[in-house]
Amino acid sequence: MGEKIVLLDEAGQPTGTAPKAESHHKNTPFHLAFSSYLVDAAGRVLISQRAHHKASFPSVWTNSACGHPAPGEGLREAVTRRVRSELGLDVRDITLVLPGFVYRAEMNGVVEHEWCPVVRARVDEEPVRDPDEVEAFEWRDWQGVQALVHEPGASPWFIEQMEHLVKLGPPLEWEQADEGLLPPAIRW
Repeated sequence: MGEKIVLLDEAGQPTGTAPKAESHHKNTPFHLAFSSYLVDAAGRVLISQRAHHKASFPSVWTNSACGHPAPGEGLREAVTRRVRSELGLDVRDITLVLPGFVYRAEMNGVVEHEWCPVVRARVDEEPVRDPDEVEAFEWRDWQGVQALVHEPGASPWFIEQMEHLVKLGPPLEWEQADEGLLPPAIRW
């Protein structure tokens, strides 16, 4: 049956679902997603490179893990599921940071058009990557994460998110945002 994405109208109301694999193309519909930044006790952030063979945005360097909440799934549940699947990590202290982040980007004829809340989560272990999803990863201090914006191959959503995140200070200082600013299609 395959993974489904939640389709949205411009106000963030759900308008239906669609198969994920068949929905990412030059006319990708607006849909629900999330981005996560995983932070260790030292304040380092895990950044990841998407697998080279992925259909959308292969090989780009980006935040720790991204994904799509399943229909009816809460945001914290989706983050927990996807981080465990992609990186073999259990998360704790999930903090909603940018509830209203929306972007549109294109690469190789494939468009991403998402309402993509951004979260930070704490982790205590080393990742074990799923090679179907993650090509490589590395831990960076906050200055190193900010420097990724200027490196070739940084994802467009990461670059846009960083415009907002640098204003919040180091990741261990990011505070919980208002859950009421999430799109109506998802619960916290």
